[in-house]
Amino acid sequence: MTPIIALTADQAHVRLHELTVIDVRTPGEYASGHLPGAHNIPLDHLDVALPSLSAAAERGDLLVVCASGARSATACERLADQGINAATLTGGTTAWTQLGHDTHRPAGSRSPWAMDRQVRLAAGSLVLTGLLAGQRWSAARVLSAGVAGGLVFSAVTNTCGMARILARLPYNRPAAIDLDATLAALKG
Repeated sequence: MTPIIALTADQAHVRLHELTVIDVRTPGEYASGHLPGAHNIPLDHLDVALPSLSAAAERGDLLVVCASGARSATACERLADQGINAATLTGGTTAWTQLGHDTHRPAGSRSPWAMDRQVRLAAGSLVLTGLLAGQRWSAARVLSAGVAGGLVFSAVTNTCGMARILARLPYNRPAAIDLDATLAALKG
């Protein structure tokens, strides 16, 4: 397997004008602020976008971005399996903004919470519900234990089933028109 190429935020900033930036976060996360010129293709839509990404990669280098670098590294691996070379942004948009680099937000968009915040709210709510209901029905504590086990599994495997579920909520999904326009622009 080809090693994943990684660029730091400063390296990407210098080369931004020559890179095609693909943001694999949810549309809500993308709306909260993204690298200038970034195209939003959520990770779960990557397979649909392969022909467009291949065409874009033939014209120049691809940079794949997410919040922390984990999802973008996964995307780069999937692209490499299809013969498409792409680099990941080390530290993601978090590192980008911490260094003071500019981000863009769609005009008039109201952005939902970042995915990690949504996961913390959902997991915390489920644990609290399990504990409170466990005061009356002891079997309800299994809910809290299940969520705790899921969080440990998530940390060990660097995956997140709850994030996958939350990404399917309507406010985290791209509008078909937006995705079609993005793919058409990438085919160029």
